[in-house]
Amino acid sequence: MAAPDDRVQMKKLMMWLGLGPDEAYADYGDEPVLRGPLSSTEFAEARAAAETSGTVGPLLTKVPQSNTVRAIPAEPTGTVRPLKAAATAKPVTVSPSSFNDVQEMADRFIAKQPVIVNLQGVDADLSRRIIDFASGVCYGGEGQMEKVTHQVYLMTPVDVEVSVEDRRRLGD
Repeated sequence: MAAPDDRVQMKKLMMWLGLGPDEAYADYGDEPVLRGPLSSTEFAEARAAAETSGTVGPLLTKVPQSNTVRAIPAEPTGTVRPLKAAATAKPVTVSPSSFNDVQEMADRFIAKQPVIVNLQGVDADLSRRIIDFASGVCYGGEGQMEKVTHQVYLMTPVDVEVSVEDRRRLGD
């Protein structure tokens, strides 16, 4: 059996959700009262009245304001933070022979290591699945994927660069 406090809380919750008895809502009309926009003086008067009475509307109560005042700078402070230089890393080559081998490729990419995906000699359907998976990993990790040569792709993580020498070697 629920404690009396629990019942009171449940009743308050049901009233708040609008699930109370019909008699509790008898003073509300069926039709909403439509009114045009307030003029600036009507708005100022309504706002002043709400601030003095402590209510904002028929169902809302005024939220107590904090006594603390925050100073807002007139101009932005212009905080300068240094950017990290892109790290250079030597790419690792992965030659998957089945779709089960793509986890190694994804793990190395997530560890911020560039990955060369060599799909030469792989079935066309499997190759397409691996490329789709690698593209998703690159997209999720905000990296990039580029085709180096036929059936060879380079996955580069964000903030990592592959040296010019390594890129030239990949092309060969």
